[in-house]
Amino acid sequence: MTIRSQKNGKQKPWTLEELKVGLQHFYKEYSHYPSSSEVDRYGYLPSARSIERSFGGLVKLRKKFGLGDVDLRTGEHSSQRARTINRRAHLVEREVYDFLTNRFGKEFVHREYFFTDDHRTRADFFVYEGSEGFCVDVFYPNSLRNLTGCLNLKLNKYKGAETLLPYPVIFLQMNRELSQDALDRLLERKEKRLSVGQYLMGWENFEEFCMKRDPLKVLKAQTTMRRVGSPRKY
Repeated sequence: MTIRSQKNGKQKPWTLEELKVGLQHFYKEYSHYPSSSEVDRYGYLPSARSIERSFGGLVKLRKKFGLGDVDLRTGEHSSQRARTINRRAHLVEREVYDFLTNRFGKEFVHREYFFTDDHRTRADFFVYEGSEGFCVDVFYPNSLRNLTGCLNLKLNKYKGAETLLPYPVIFLQMNRELSQDALDRLLERKEKRLSVGQYLMGWENFEEFCMKRDPLKVLKAQTTMRRVGSPRKY
């Protein structure tokens, strides 16, 4: 059967056979069956919402066709996805930490900064520098759609955190494929706005932001001493 392509505008209903062909085609390309967000981005399947409305959702559809990984939220697929996310989170946080400590000094980069008294709500980093400091919350979205969900969760986390109001709060997304222009356009369309002093940045803009901040004078003195060497003893 010829594979059907998704088109804009009103379309005739998709048949079960067309959906099966689309799912099998996706599997051949990616070696797994699609999640809801992957279905929405795939040109040979209707939207996940359409599948939910007409066929009861992806889980029921995969079960009906006898496909593996019936529910991608559980089982080995879910475990592998969690391992991948955790490994990537560790790597990107390490990259940010190394950059911040090189710029501002290890003594002035506080990891896992608790900004409320519940000892659960925390930022990834708080940096002490010449303008008193700033907060950094790091994440890696796999798409703009995923970024929106991540950002909403972070905005809820910081809601009511009055102790941070004097400091800039940087939501740092580490997916290099998402440009700052795309981030800015997303913010313009977003109903849930960032508060004053909160910023959404990609890596290049974050680097530029940090280079404009002044390391504390203690660090400057230490750097000078390392450069010229320890004073001679007589």
